Amino acid sequence: MKTIYHAADSRGDANHGWLKSRHSFSFANYHNRERMGFGALRVLNDDFVIGGHGFGRHSHRDMEIISIPLSGKLAHKDNIGNEGMIETGEIQVMSAGTGITHSEMNGNNEEDMAFLQIWVIPNKMSVAPRYQQIPMGDIMQPNAFNQVLSPNADDAGVWIHQDAWFSIGEFDKGVMSSYQLKNPSNGVYVFVISGQVVIDNNVLASRDGLGIWDTESFTMDVPAAATVLVMEVPLFL
Repeated sequence: MKTIYHAADSRGDANHGWLKSRHSFSFANYHNRERMGFGALRVLNDDFVIGGHGFGRHSHRDMEIISIPLSGKLAHKDNIGNEGMIETGEIQVMSAGTGITHSEMNGNNEEDMAFLQIWVIPNKMSVAPRYQQIPMGDIMQPNAFNQVLSPNADDAGVWIHQDAWFSIGEFDKGVMSSYQLKNPSNGVYVFVISGQVVIDNNVLASRDGLGIWDTESFTMDVPAAATVLVMEVPLFL
């Protein structure tokens, strides 16, 4: 098993006043030749948006875009007829395909909100734009890696145009859990949302990341209660 460790404080840093963002990979004004993504995982942004602000209308194409609110709610509106709130505990995906225009605003004028914005390079270009949003509560089981995204519309969670699987787990202190890759040729990027875990002697604290490849599985120890996002993606497109 091979790994690469990304400490939380090694990420790119952007502060626009209304938006504070940390970039695990190169994005916007942050450019690091050693951090251009992890296989098909191109962007992992940790965004904090103050009340009443957000991202105005802008366009994307040929990218799978996933949003996971961590606190508060995100107001979404796009040009293919979708409008509403994405609440904490939900996951949203857009297949930008031939082109989609949307806005993402803090859904509360008085309170700040935080969310993860993730981009995955698709395996099909110029698809019809699509939108999907689901609550994750019915999927979540304690002390387990719960699948919330896959390539298959019939599987648990949302789906995207890529052979990728995302799982989220909330783990108690002292738990040990194993993750089995769906495709052994894939890699896995582990992002610790909160708490502390240990994988292959790498101690990961809140907002640390670990890329893992050349293995069919990995085992995670949890010395402090933790919430963990696992993103399994193709390494070579």
